[in-house]
Amino acid sequence: MMRVLMVLVVGFVLVGCVVVSEEVETEAEAGGGVDRVAAIEVPEAMGALERLESSPRHHEWVVLGSGRGRSVRAFVVYPEVAEKAGVVVVIHENRGLNDWARSEADQVAELGYIAIAPDLLSGMGPGGGGTEAFGSPDEARTGIYGLDQAMVTEDLKAVVRYGRTMDAGDGRVSVAGFCWGGSQAFGFAAEDARLAGVYVFYGSAPEAGVMERIGVPVYGFYGGNDARITSAVPEVAQAMAAAGKRYEPVVYEGAGHGFLRAGEMAGASEANRVAREEAWVRWGRLLRGR
Repeated sequence: MMRVLMVLVVGFVLVGCVVVSEEVETEAEAGGGVDRVAAIEVPEAMGALERLESSPRHHEWVVLGSGRGRSVRAFVVYPEVAEKAGVVVVIHENRGLNDWARSEADQVAELGYIAIAPDLLSGMGPGGGGTEAFGSPDEARTGIYGLDQAMVTEDLKAVVRYGRTMDAGDGRVSVAGFCWGGSQAFGFAAEDARLAGVYVFYGSAPEAGVMERIGVPVYGFYGGNDARITSAVPEVAQAMAAAGKRYEPVVYEGAGHGFLRAGEMAGASEANRVAREEAWVRWGRLLRGR
C-alpha cells in the first residue's frame, strides 16, 4: 500500500538544516474525503532498462541547437495527462545520460510532467558521439569532468528555451539534477530567474558570488551518510540566508550519496529505500506547489 508522507522543512534557515520526516494521516484516512492533491504515488522501484521498456509513456529524442554551433541530444518523456503540463529538465549524474538517468526522466513524467533529459556529453565522445560512445562509466565520468562549464551552461539554457516553447508544455520549467547534475542545477539557478524551481539531489553548492545572483527557490535533498556533500549544508544554508535566497534543504538520515539510485536497487538498505520514497513524495508536492 502506498504510504503518504510529508517531509517537514524550514526555508530561509539561519543555522544548519532540519532533518525531519514523518508519516501523516490524510483527510481521506481521517474520514474527510479523498485528498487527491496530497497523495503522491511513489514510482515503483525497478531496474532502469525494465522501466524504460515497460513504460506506457511516449519517449522521443530531440536535437537542440546550443551556442558555438553545437547540438545537444535530449531524451524527452511525455506524461499521460489531459492538459498542458509543466516541464522538468533532468540533469544526469557524472556518468552521463545512461539508462538510469533516462528512467528517472520517465518517473518524473509518471508524476505528470514533461521531462527533458539532455546528454551533456553530446558530441564529446569517441567519434563525435555522446554518452553511449564511451566505453565505460569511468570513461564517461572522465569526459564529464573535462567539459567546459560555459558550454554546459549554454546547453542548459538551450534546453530550458525548448521546454518553454513546447506545444504540450504550459510554459513553466523547473530544473533538477543528481550528483554532478545536482551541482549543475544549483549553479544554473543563478542563470534564469524565470525558473519555477530548482531541485538539487546531493549536489554541491556554487560559490558565494553565484549564490548572490540566484533568483529562484532552491530545494535540496541530501543523504545523512554523505559527509562529502552534506557536511557543507549548514554553511550553504547560512550563505543563502545571508543573501536573502530561498533554500530549503532536507537531509535523510542514514541514506548515502546517490540514494535515489541506490534506493531502487534490489537489496537496497532500508535507509536508502525510505529516503528515495520520501524524496519522491516531497519532490512531487513541491512540483505541485504544495
